[in-house]
Amino acid sequence: MIELVLTPAASQRVRFAVSPLEEVIAAVQVALGLRHHPVYEGWLARTAAVARELPMAELGRVLSGATYITDFLSPPPEGPETTAEAQLAAIRATPPDQVAVELSRVDADLGRLRDDPVAARELLADQMELAWTRLVAPDWERIREVLVADIEFRSREAARSGLAAAVSDLHERVRMAGDALVIRSATRMRARLDERGLLLVPCAFSWPRVGAIVAAPWQPALLYPARGVGGLWPRADAAEPTGEDQLAAVVGRAKARLLLTLEEPASTTALARRLGLAPGTVSEHLTALRGLGLLTARRSGRAVLYRRTPLGDALTQTRSEARV
Repeated sequence: MIELVLTPAASQRVRFAVSPLEEVIAAVQVALGLRHHPVYEGWLARTAAVARELPMAELGRVLSGATYITDFLSPPPEGPETTAEAQLAAIRATPPDQVAVELSRVDADLGRLRDDPVAARELLADQMELAWTRLVAPDWERIREVLVADIEFRSREAARSGLAAAVSDLHERVRMAGDALVIRSATRMRARLDERGLLLVPCAFSWPRVGAIVAAPWQPALLYPARGVGGLWPRADAAEPTGEDQLAAVVGRAKARLLLTLEEPASTTALARRLGLAPGTVSEHLTALRGLGLLTARRSGRAVLYRRTPLGDALTQTRSEARV
């Protein structure tokens, strides 16, 4: 069991962030068969051939560690706007001594990678950059939409009811116990967090796993599966849900697809990209659904986010029950 004790100073610095390179690490593990889940089948069908051709043998060895795979390859992000480029620069700035220490902890055959920490750091950074460019970047906008939607949902919960409510359904292995965030794990550790606080990092490719970064000198972080990942990479041969016809009969096919897609708040642009429709068409349908009392809209920065009302939820729930 891992206990992350939120001291008074740490409790003031619990915040969310997005880590592009954490997605790269997990995506490479999926592509190399080091982790498995049916949710990735659609993505694998498109990228497996590309992954097989990428020169990333050394990275694959590091990521095959059974209990530890290094922390310097996914530097803690600053916040939701962190870029892969910034994290790649941080990898290349990692002190050689830190690289050497972390590689020594990896319980896998690394060949001669440990012999020269500087050369290892540069080689692994290059392979991470290649994996980002070829495997993750093509889908990044869609992935990031899911991650940001998760952050917005949990931020609202935290503001309304506190941190315990925000993490209550974060993962079955995570819970609040007094002033500590408790993670059910074979590892036994109790860490009192300092004024750096705690990063909460939703992840797409790590789904359905949860993990913690607590080793010095890194920013303590909790990595957890983001909500809505199941809709990111539908299988090409997946059958259309049988209950969609009933909902389409009420509001029309395009509006039904929009309602079903709005599991989490989303903008017109995001919905248009996800469904392959023109933004103008999506805007027209969203306006109609708002008029029917099935959606609400609120501004978030420069975007307007749409979400289902209780009536919209009830209508989609009726559709879900029709599948049973």
